[in-house]
Amino acid sequence: MKKYVLLLLFVGVVSLGYAQDKSELTWHTDFNDAKRIAEKENKPLMLFFTGSDWCGWCKRLQKEVFQQQDFVTWAKENVVLLELDFPRRKQLEKQQQLQNYFLQQKFGVRGFPTIWFASFKTTEGQDDIIQIDKALGSVGYVRGGVDAWLQSANQILAKK
Repeated sequence: MKKYVLLLLFVGVVSLGYAQDKSELTWHTDFNDAKRIAEKENKPLMLFFTGSDWCGWCKRLQKEVFQQQDFVTWAKENVVLLELDFPRRKQLEKQQQLQNYFLQQKFGVRGFPTIWFASFKTTEGQDDIIQIDKALGSVGYVRGGVDAWLQSANQILAKK
């Protein structure tokens, strides 16, 4: 009986730690908020164009890469995350839809998932004007899990 209690206690503690690690990552959905944070922290934005409720490759990328602790640690150190969603079954607010479509056009995104890394200029008093300072490059789903994906991302970020 003691073995079962200890096993349950161990599983509970491990699960709690795992859940806390995953919840530490913040995905922004508002471009202006993400841009301000990126400028403050002197980091590029990582723009994740996704079809969250229908895109199989997007879901696979989330599971194999973005939900892994290596990615969480890497993202906190290197980028500010911005999710630009194009769902089919749920409705986004109109302003968020317009922002997402505008950025999709600005970056020429034609398929999902697409991840762009870029830095942006702030135009004094004009948050709504999006000026790309430097588009570093893009990546999508990469076979090989988190290590292979991070290798691709690091090659792109080396261009800054």
